[in-house]
Amino acid sequence: MSTETSSGKLDTIVIGWGKGGKTLAGALARAGEKVAIVEQSAQMYGGTCINIGCVPTKALIHDAEQHADGIPASQKFDNAVQRRDDLTALLRAKNYSMLNDLDSVLVLTGRASFTGPKSIKVRTEEEELELSAARIIINTGAQPAVPQIPGASIGGRVHDSTTIQHAPLPKSLVVVGGGYVGIEFASVFGQFGSKVTVLDRGKRALSKEDADVASEVQSCLEDAGVTILSKAQVTGISQDSSCATVSFEVGGEPRQISADAVLIALGRTPATRELNLEAAGIRSGERGEIMVDEFLATSAEGVYALGDVTGGAQFTYVSLDDHRVLANHLLGDGTRSTKDRVAVPYTIFCTPPLSRVGLSEDQARKQGLSIKTAVKKVAAVAAMPRPKIVGDPRGIIKFVVDAQDDQILGAALMHVDSQEVINLVALAMRQGMAASQLRDQIFTHPSSTEALNEVLGELR
Repeated sequence: MSTETSSGKLDTIVIGWGKGGKTLAGALARAGEKVAIVEQSAQMYGGTCINIGCVPTKALIHDAEQHADGIPASQKFDNAVQRRDDLTALLRAKNYSMLNDLDSVLVLTGRASFTGPKSIKVRTEEEELELSAARIIINTGAQPAVPQIPGASIGGRVHDSTTIQHAPLPKSLVVVGGGYVGIEFASVFGQFGSKVTVLDRGKRALSKEDADVASEVQSCLEDAGVTILSKAQVTGISQDSSCATVSFEVGGEPRQISADAVLIALGRTPATRELNLEAAGIRSGERGEIMVDEFLATSAEGVYALGDVTGGAQFTYVSLDDHRVLANHLLGDGTRSTKDRVAVPYTIFCTPPLSRVGLSEDQARKQGLSIKTAVKKVAAVAAMPRPKIVGDPRGIIKFVVDAQDDQILGAALMHVDSQEVINLVALAMRQGMAASQLRDQIFTHPSSTEALNEVLGELR
């Protein structure tokens, strides 16, 4: 679709090629609308997930877990990075063609910013275009947060979660941040042979998880040679041609640690700074997140926002569900809303992966709920041979159940295949299945799922 034939006749403009935006762009185009989708970089067709987020990092994690005797660690890492690059290139091309091949979709590569409530300008490499549409959808995602720490600017030996993926394999690495991103990268680089130190400012890493679950994660990280220092407040970073040095305090005592590289992993912030939201009358929050209602409408009529840019849970599958909500609002009966969501799971892809859904024990007790729990180390689960078969029987399984009505309130699964099993638990919760019903289901053998038969039988 050419700019000449589309200028001034667009029904919808989508800014950003994330999961929700690209899927909605295709749905609207197939419904007969003329759609423009704007992506700031040709290297980001398809969005964060397939290019620098979920897919490439999990490819690196998978390859880190493979034992390749006789291959130097640096070569193993380089091979993994090349496979990562080949995979993302394939997926990026597929995502581009999915929209570019539609006659009613205009694909633009450039930076978009609002010039009014229903208009934007797009700066491409060749020109600056003015576009307007009856509807605009913002799907620009999030970007790594850079803290106000002296020397924390990304460059040289200091990396964020994007640049670290193409850095030379460091013999030593300091990870600033003990959250989910920091833990994943600590796990992957530890398994590639790096000496990793995680500096976490909290009382303990993974503070949102129950202590017994977090302890199991830390134990597995230690198996990979990772050291976690808690209550560590970073005060500065310096670097030279030989190393980077991180200055920090623990209990008021100043310390330093030097390494080949530093990874800043202190979360991600909504990518809205260059959008000129004020020109459209779009309200945003303190972190730049776009404020939306339960139907994903912004404060500007006809402007919507999807995915990470709204400041909610930063998961690709939530962005996809945002697409369902908005598609239902624009093309369906309008009954869906973001309030429909219950039991949304997540996985931290350390080794083995930690997956969780619903309430932790700590959260349930703080709410004053009457609960039962079942906790068991994976190695002690007799009816769960698969982790032993594949050579990694580490981990823990924990359920939190309402003591009155036997409803599952939450679960934490850290074991081989947990990223799959957690979806079954989440589905059971959405359907109101009692813990005893899930306990008595028939599961394949040998599998990780059949651990539910045994563990749920030990609720106390």
